[in-house]
This record gives sequence, C-alpha cells and structure tokens, in this order.
Amino acid sequence: MQGRPFIRKGKTLLSGIDPARRGEQIANAVSVKDRTLYLCPSPLYGYGLQRLLSRIEKEAPDSAVLCVEAEPELYELSLKNIDPSPAAAGKLRITNISESGALCAFVRQAWGARNFRRLEQIRLSGGWQLYPDLYNSLADALRREIAVDWSNALILTKLGRLYTRNMLRNLALIPTCSSIEHLSFGEDPVLVLGAGPSLDETLAGLDRVFGEKLQMPQTRPFRIICADTCLPVLHEMNIVPDLAVILESQHWNLGDFIGCRGWNVIAAMDLSALPASGRVLGGETYLFSTEWTELSIFKRLKEAGLLPMSIPPLGSVGLCAVELARLLGRGKIITAGIDFSFTLDKYHARCTPGHKSRMASQSRFDSILNAAAAFAPAAFSVISKSGLSVHSSPAMRNYRSLFEQEYSAEKRLFCITDSGLPLGIQCLSPEDAYKALAPMETAAAAGVTGKEQAVNSKALNEKLKLFLHEEKNRLMQLKKILCGEEPDHGPLNTLIDECDYLWSHFPDYAGGRRPDEADISFLKRLRTEIDPALALLDRTINRLLF
Repeated sequence: MQGRPFIRKGKTLLSGIDPARRGEQIANAVSVKDRTLYLCPSPLYGYGLQRLLSRIEKEAPDSAVLCVEAEPELYELSLKNIDPSPAAAGKLRITNISESGALCAFVRQAWGARNFRRLEQIRLSGGWQLYPDLYNSLADALRREIAVDWSNALILTKLGRLYTRNMLRNLALIPTCSSIEHLSFGEDPVLVLGAGPSLDETLAGLDRVFGEKLQMPQTRPFRIICADTCLPVLHEMNIVPDLAVILESQHWNLGDFIGCRGWNVIAAMDLSALPASGRVLGGETYLFSTEWTELSIFKRLKEAGLLPMSIPPLGSVGLCAVELARLLGRGKIITAGIDFSFTLDKYHARCTPGHKSRMASQSRFDSILNAAAAFAPAAFSVISKSGLSVHSSPAMRNYRSLFEQEYSAEKRLFCITDSGLPLGIQCLSPEDAYKALAPMETAAAAGVTGKEQAVNSKALNEKLKLFLHEEKNRLMQLKKILCGEEPDHGPLNTLIDECDYLWSHFPDYAGGRRPDEADISFLKRLRTEIDPALALLDRTINRLLF
C-alpha cells in the first residue's frame, strides 16, 4: 500500500509504503517473555501494537506494554487511534509522562510493585527519533526501578523476619517515647551529616569558623541531624548533635555507639531498628516508622492511633536523616558527608568503626588502602562534586539516584561541594555553606514537654495493651485452625491476610504475591512462625509499665 510518508521536524516517522504491515512484522519479531514490561516510545497510530498485545495475551500473560509519547500533538493522535481489544486493555497503558520518577510511579500504580522482572524497548514506528535521548533515559530509569524493586525483595527475604521482630519489641516504647512529629526545629538552618569520607574536611572547616560554639546545641546557630555512624566522629570532636537517626536493624550497628554510652543525645529511632540501639545514648528517644512492605498490622496500628509518624522506606540512614530534616523544620537544609562514594584509603570518615578497623588491621602485609573495594568487579570511577576522581558501587549509585529522585525539587535543600557524588541539588562552596548556617537570628529547637508525655503515657499504654491482646487472639485463632483444633475454617483466609507479617518474608511471596490458602507447604511454614510471634507479643506486654 503506497502513501505519503509521515514526516515531522525533518524526521520520517512512518514510511509511505504500508506502515501497518511494517508494524506487524516488528511485533512478530519481538521475543515475548513472561513478566516483561515492553516500552514502546512514540507509538503514533499503534501499528503492530494489537498484534504484540495478542501475542502477550497468549504467550506471556504477566507481561504488559507501556507506550510513552513526549510530543503533545502526537500523544493526542495516539489516544484517538489506539483502541485495544477489551481482553488486552489491562495489558496496555499510554502516557505522556516524560519525567523518570513520575513514570516509575505511574508503572507502579498501574501494575503494582515487582510485577515485572525486566524491561524491553521496542520501536514500532520512527517516532522515537524526535527524542531518542529522552526515551533511552526513561528506559534506563525503569530498568533501575525494576532492579531496585527486586533487590528490595531479596532484602525482605533476608531481613523481613528481623524487621517484624524488632517492630513487635519496639511497640513497648510507644507509651514512653513520642512520635518524631512532636519535635520541631522551627526556622533554624539544619546541617545533615552522613559518614562519608568528606565529613572530616567539613567538620574541620566548621571548627575553624565556629570554634567552641560548634560543640553544644545551645551555643551554635544551627541544628545538626546526623546518621548514627557519625556519632563516634562527633564524639571525638566534642560536638553534640541535636538529633541522631537510628535505622539499622542488625547487631553490627552497635559498633556505631562505642564510647557514646550515656552521652545524652536525642535519638530518632525507626520502629524496626535494633531495640538495643535506642538504649545506648541515654537521651530522649523519638519514634518514626518506615513501612518496609505493605502489611495489615501497619493499618491496624494507624487506625488505633499507635503508629508513629511514617516516612518513605528510603533504605539509607543518610536519606532518612534528610527526610526528617525536611519534616522537622522550615529553614535551609545543607548536607555533608552524604557521599555515595569512597577513596582508595577511606570508605568512611575517620573514627567510624569501619575506618578504625582498617587502621587497626594495618601491618607490613596489609595496607590501609582498600584495594579490594576500589578494584572490585562492580566498582567504578566517577568524578565528584569537587572534580576529584573517586570510586563508587552500583548500590551507592542506586542510593544517589534515589536521592535525586526524591529531593531534586526541594528548593531549600543544598549540599557542600566536596568529594561526594553530585546529588542533583544545588551545591554551595564551603564558605557559602558556613554563611548559610549562621543567620542573624536563630530560634531554639522545640520538643514535646515532659508533662505532655506523662499525660499521654497511661492512655497509650492501655490502648497498646488492648492492641497486643487482640493480636495474640488473632494468632491463637490462626494456630488452632492450622492445628485442627478449630472446626470452623471460614476465617482462615482473612487471618492469613491479617497476619501477613508472618509470611511476607517467605522467598516465594516476598515479591508481593498473595499465597494460596490451599498450599499445604505454605500453611506448614506459616504454622512454624506463630509460636515465636506469640512469645514476642508476651514479652512486649510484660515490658509495659502500667
């Protein structure tokens, strides 16, 4: 079939010789795989799209097609001309979203998390030639999102049970520890510190500018929020932070608190963090929660008024510190030491447990240079904010990308020009950063009063006791059904959903898939999780004060 070619901005988008047949040929040549997201840039009239959808419906029912059109007029053209069959409608989405973060959110909303294992880009027309770099960057962003989602699933498989155990134990803190939302830094500028190698230079510069005023919250003109790994570094310089963020759930995190026992530092502690971490510093503890996966118990805690303020599950204590700085104050926020990179001789700042261990192991046969990390197969060199060549890793790069995705639009967030990776936010020279941290007028940080806590503690305690006993009854009913002691199996399906924290970390369900209540293997594994959970609830109830 002969016709006029479709030309736009000097690019031939469709041939004048039977473009529909050409689209069909491309669709037939696609290797259709299960659980694959097919990205189709600029579909125009949708030639070949129906053929691709029919193949997916038959050969890979868990796959789908995402059409993206960045040109407004061509987007309207696609909407008017692409009409999939009713059976294939759920497998297709057409959008004009051209920002990577928003597109990833769109895919998550349309098909859910961890629904796809890979992404393939297919070009059914020549429309992609108008914005080739944009479409390639969107494909890369979606691939990273899929990879991060499955990486999170692997982490959930490994640590999900520990997160749940820590959360059940830390529930006992709710009557005596306020939610982090009751803390405020007002208009004060906030310095957020990570434990990257550049932290040493930043602290040295701050010490030169502010001197002894830097040491105490009452004397310095700005607030300091630090990752818990920074505590030994600050302790060495007698700098008391305004808030230390505790996120880690494993015991090795206790190394960050060596020498800091009883330091009387205020801590912000995640509900899933290692319980022992919250007892070391000896200061007031504020709670927050990160919902590491969708669990029914989070909804029940929220409905009961017991869930501390929730923040997104960012995975990095440095990112959590930035998020808390955004929520606790209205002033400028300056980051330092959040590097996502390392040098040949320093992985973290001096005095951190990792750096001390490296120094202690130094000998004639073992240098302080960390060649194993710098020259690992996955490591790579990159240029820092200050123009230096530093090293990074895929995991660090993913966290850096997440930082940019979450905070690039935050106008009051800045970083200091140092040896860390560019974060996608405005950089300040050290001198300008020090000036921004010393405004003419400052206000003291305000927290919840002891009287307000005492008034609320008894009511919260009773409410928490009731909640924990209801959780116990739920588990005991599930146990009776699984042991054959309860003849009525009607509630089984509901109880499995309500007690999803018992099985969300199972490898075959950590991908977000709902188990089948008729799966005997699943029910046997579920039964083994109930007794430890009941024992944890009993210990939590016994720890309550009233």
